[in-house]
Amino acid sequence: MRGKLVVGNWKMNGGLRQNDALLAELRVGWTAPPMRGLAVCVSYPYLWQAQAALSGSAIAWGAQNVSEHAGGAYTGEVSAAMVAEFGCRYAIVGHSERRALYGESDGVVAAKATAALAAGLTPIVCVGETLAEREAGATEAVVLRQLDAVAAKLGERIGGVVIAYEPVCASV
Repeated sequence: MRGKLVVGNWKMNGGLRQNDALLAELRVGWTAPPMRGLAVCVSYPYLWQAQAALSGSAIAWGAQNVSEHAGGAYTGEVSAAMVAEFGCRYAIVGHSERRALYGESDGVVAAKATAALAAGLTPIVCVGETLAEREAGATEAVVLRQLDAVAAKLGERIGGVVIAYEPVCASV
């Protein structure tokens, strides 16, 4: 989809009953205007619930993260192929919280975007600066560095990603 995309990231929130109510309300209340998209990115345990509630609607769903690995001994990780089995269209990679709290580098983010594309998902690549970087006037340099890492890894496939500007200071 080309145009504007609004994605709700549920973070580590929700519960089965709460989710049912919210997903039902979204499904009834959303009519897709031209060149507009809506998606929700939910925690892994709720992917099945989003799939069940939103299948056949104009609302897409996705995961909040994927591993850069396709499989193997990576306890606790979830591959992009696993996520794709739930009918996900999107996977968020490089979220500011992942960068700040888990130390995900630009290289890891690029590898995750590559894994998502390989599994048929559209990666939502988050870029943004910390408060210190913003105050130092480095916003443009930081965002370009982050984008360059993804572009270098993906090459011409960069057209298959969604870029989300999200300063780190907005989340943590």
